[in-house]
Amino acid sequence: MRSSLTLAGTLWAFLSLVTAVASSTSYFLPYWLFGSQLGKPVSFSTFRRCNYPVRGEGQSLIMVEECGRYASFNAIPSLAWQMCTVVTGAGCALLLLVALAAVLGCCMEELISRMMGRYMGAAQFVGGLLISSGCALYPLGWNSPEIMQTCGNVSNQFQLGTCRLGWAYYCAGGGAAAAMLICTWLSCFAGRHPKPVMLVESIMRNTNSYAMELDHCLKP
Repeated sequence: MRSSLTLAGTLWAFLSLVTAVASSTSYFLPYWLFGSQLGKPVSFSTFRRCNYPVRGEGQSLIMVEECGRYASFNAIPSLAWQMCTVVTGAGCALLLLVALAAVLGCCMEELISRMMGRYMGAAQFVGGLLISSGCALYPLGWNSPEIMQTCGNVSNQFQLGTCRLGWAYYCAGGGAAAAMLICTWLSCFAGRHPKPVMLVESIMRNTNSYAMELDHCLKP
């Protein structure tokens, strides 16, 4: 089984898979922001949350210690986080598609040419740029009432208050940066140049096939 990738292309495929998985996993895990409420630890991503308050008996607030996503898109605390959810999700999807194609290129001959590899690198750059934009949008939502309650009522845009950024936020940003810088550069050398013999054989096969179809059509 021959690969359509060079040695640099194999490294590119491996790093593409790592960055795509790292960014996508971080996107789904609710560990972008850590704080506390009613004495319990609370964490957020863009569309998920761990531990939230509900009204108990006697109208007192109690904390439900479980993780889940918001009930609807409109329930996400701020417009900035809604935009972040869409933009980051699109970037992760793009990175995963490129990574899948790159891994298939390791197993299939003539799948990824030099030019195709560069196109895929451009797609990775766009995907990384989308995720980076999502990370940049994330602090704009820190002034929402729900986040302020968790961050000591002193948080604001780009001001965390008593909260702190979680590892998933850094992992998503790091995966995006690696995809934009390292993977995009390696993609320029990922595909093999088509060999002249292979080109001639491909042209001959196509010519013979066309000739047979033409001969079949001309026969009475």
